[in-house]
Amino acid sequence: MKKITTCLVLFWGIVQVSGQKDSIYIEAKLSSDRKTLEVNQEIVYYNHSGKDLHSVKLLNWVSAYNKKGTSLVYRKLEDRNSDLHFAKTGQLGKLLDLQIRDSAQQPVSVNSSTDENLFLPLTEALKPGESIKLQLQYRMLLPDKKFTGYGTSDQITALKYFFIVPDHFDPDNISKRNYHDIEESVSFNTFWTVNFDLPPNSFIESNLPQVQMNSFKGYLDSDPEFVISSNGLPSIKVNVDDTDTEIKFGYNLKPEEKQNLEFYLPLHLKFIKERIGFLPKNLFISEKFRSSEDFFGNNDITFWKFKFQLFTDSEKTDLDYFGIIAKKILDESVIADKQKHHWFKNGLKSYLEIQYLQKFYKDTKLLGTLPETRIFGVKPLKLFHASKVKLIDRYGLAYQYIMSQNLDQKISENFTVLSNFNDMAISSFETGSLFNYTAEKMGYDRFNDIVKDYIAKNTDQKIDPEDFLKELAEKEKTSAYLSDFFKQKNRVNFKLKNIKKQEDSLNIKIGKNTASPIPVRLETQTSEGETKSYWVETEEKERATNFALPSSEDIHKVTLNSDYIFPESKYRDNFLYAKGLFSNTKKIKFKLIKDIPNPEYNEIYVTPRVRFNNTYDKFLLGVNLKNQSFFDQKFLYSFTPTYSTGTGKLTGSGAISYSFLPAESIFRSITFGVSGSYFHYDYGLAYRKGSVFSNFNFRKNPRSTVSRSLGFSYNYLERDLSPAMIANKDYDKYNLWSAGYGYSDSQMIHEKSLSLSTQGMEDFNKITAEGFYRWEFAPKQKLSVRLFAGYFIRNETRNNTFNYGISRVSNYSFSYNLLGESANSGFLSQQFILADGGFKSFIPGSVNQWITSFNVDSSVWKIFHVYADAGIYKNKNRPAEFIWDSGIKVRLIPDFLEIYFPIQSSLGFEPSFKDYAKRIRYTLVLNLGAVINAARRGWY
Repeated sequence: MKKITTCLVLFWGIVQVSGQKDSIYIEAKLSSDRKTLEVNQEIVYYNHSGKDLHSVKLLNWVSAYNKKGTSLVYRKLEDRNSDLHFAKTGQLGKLLDLQIRDSAQQPVSVNSSTDENLFLPLTEALKPGESIKLQLQYRMLLPDKKFTGYGTSDQITALKYFFIVPDHFDPDNISKRNYHDIEESVSFNTFWTVNFDLPPNSFIESNLPQVQMNSFKGYLDSDPEFVISSNGLPSIKVNVDDTDTEIKFGYNLKPEEKQNLEFYLPLHLKFIKERIGFLPKNLFISEKFRSSEDFFGNNDITFWKFKFQLFTDSEKTDLDYFGIIAKKILDESVIADKQKHHWFKNGLKSYLEIQYLQKFYKDTKLLGTLPETRIFGVKPLKLFHASKVKLIDRYGLAYQYIMSQNLDQKISENFTVLSNFNDMAISSFETGSLFNYTAEKMGYDRFNDIVKDYIAKNTDQKIDPEDFLKELAEKEKTSAYLSDFFKQKNRVNFKLKNIKKQEDSLNIKIGKNTASPIPVRLETQTSEGETKSYWVETEEKERATNFALPSSEDIHKVTLNSDYIFPESKYRDNFLYAKGLFSNTKKIKFKLIKDIPNPEYNEIYVTPRVRFNNTYDKFLLGVNLKNQSFFDQKFLYSFTPTYSTGTGKLTGSGAISYSFLPAESIFRSITFGVSGSYFHYDYGLAYRKGSVFSNFNFRKNPRSTVSRSLGFSYNYLERDLSPAMIANKDYDKYNLWSAGYGYSDSQMIHEKSLSLSTQGMEDFNKITAEGFYRWEFAPKQKLSVRLFAGYFIRNETRNNTFNYGISRVSNYSFSYNLLGESANSGFLSQQFILADGGFKSFIPGSVNQWITSFNVDSSVWKIFHVYADAGIYKNKNRPAEFIWDSGIKVRLIPDFLEIYFPIQSSLGFEPSFKDYAKRIRYTLVLNLGAVINAARRGWY
């Protein structure tokens, strides 16, 4: 210890750091098993806050890996990653044996060494501009690298955010700052000296300049990171305009990848320098950084044993590393609070990408060469509009996709509450599109000069990008609208209203839904395909603008903001034809398969349908006509006329709905609609159903797994009745009114839902409640609990049609997808629907007064579960009865295809029954929407 202390004192005597920059000196020894790091550290911290500080806040972010209750654990669970939650003790990170002394060598107490924020009380206030010296000694257990990409493994140890450092962005003693693994800046404007004592045969690379073996020293505007490996790591030196830049990699490169990089990196660096004005001398690319900043959507598609390549390996390297290099240069040179100003660097990165694609990939398709793939001699993907969409259109399409679901967020939203998809589509793509739109309008050179000047004059300083927007507005008045875009959700929409020929000119009327004077790009196209572009200035507070062109021009089509260059809320009204049958309107196009929408046309998707309804309709052969593409639309229709092979009659269904998507409201969507259907529910017996419905989906934080909704519906039903049903006084016509509230939380470990509903008609009113909870107590091992309660407020029905079911459901509203609507025996009758009582054993009867039931199942081994059901029910004029059952469940496809084998129940030991095979139940859920919803969890 004496030697270490002496080294610290001597070192501090010779190092001079000017300009009141913080400095940190570290001696770190890594254990032979790479798990423990012993640290001796000295910090000189200046008060840059502009106010007196009575305590100093240090960040101890290794404690974020200390398992339960940390923000990092919750963040990973939101991303559908439970590795850290289920981590073993030896895989976690932890701070040990912390000792802190001030400049007088007096011990300093802290609130808790397990907290991510360490508060050090000061005996005297630290005034602005003054500094304090702190000496720290501690050990830390490094977490497993698989959790965040930082930590230790057998081959690689990656260090970032582990050393204890002052909080520069938020010196306020009250608020806390937690580690969320979002690559935010912590220790900017700091001079570092770091010396390592490493196990034998270890190699180390860093973004700090290396002064000698295992020793690093220098000034950084970003955070230091170190990669320690058992093998040497590659680097590539590039000379651009007689300036050398060395790119170091914290991972191994394949020979072909390195060869491609040696060709592309000079091109990347020169391109970037021309637009932002400088290049750093060193760049360090960690494996974590590469995976988080690579080009989204250029990976090969693997399906079973087949592999489809969208882009060549060299193209993938080019696209990936241009964005990686651009973002790394911005991170190393621009100091920004990622929580508040994430959009500035993300937007500039996307802007540079757009520029790069315009120059080198202008006509490249979004799907690359995939549409050229032949299957049985044909190219089926050529049928899709997606095969014609350009790669550069991805920026506008990503924004359109998330906006169409009203799940987009404000650009200025704090980064930690942005969903993963909005991180890409809003913070990066929408911002980059706005920058590019402004640059195209004002001239790319002018825009680039503003960027260069802004970055240059803010070197080594924390920026406020609002100043950048102000500079843009001063030099290009038509860009003043940008500030509003960053403060609220973008719902700007331009519309081509009409085209009129007036004497010697063609008058084009353009509408907009905003009072802001936003310029719009208008493009004309002749019959031969020649195009011309014009910038049309719109007036403030004016919702319509007229633009005149000489009528002598052979204009065939007019387009606003083509190629998704501006992030509009709707592109479908940006196209009009000036001549021909479809003058002042849009053409209609019929398509066979759901596709990325082509906004130039009114598209109708015509899809053949073959469906097995039940033993009554048998096969239903028909066609579905709808306007729903891959993107949600406000107005939707779907009509499916079918031919019933079982009855020889025409059947079918149809629905029309309209959704309101308020940008700022307590509701995410408000939907009103009508629907109707005509099918058969028994031999020779048909039903007709007409519905009017409304759904109110409450707004949700796109990162949140919680959804809430209200639903109201009216259903009119008509049924054909058999003579026996007529004799039983069954219902041929009835009206059902329903209202319900639903709450669901699909979080990864503790999944839960609750529903409350009421239903009634002339003869009854009932209320129903259902609660569900599923706990993942070990990786892929779950315990599920369901509680159901149903009660008739009034029941004057003539039979048991509307009763609660015990082991079967009465599908009187034809809302369940039953394979056999009226089947009482055979394979179809064994279908199980988790509703009402939810019993798997065929316990006879139904309930006309009240019922409560409890359903539970738990994982045992792999796909095998055990289940048990218990409940009490009461019918009119009879005593209450207790029933129960138990058995084994096999989850072939969880929540979609499951088989139940009853064992013991109120009926007895069921495997001993002669008809046991008929008592086996199964669930079959054919719902593609549910599969998609499950797959997108963690993105939004």
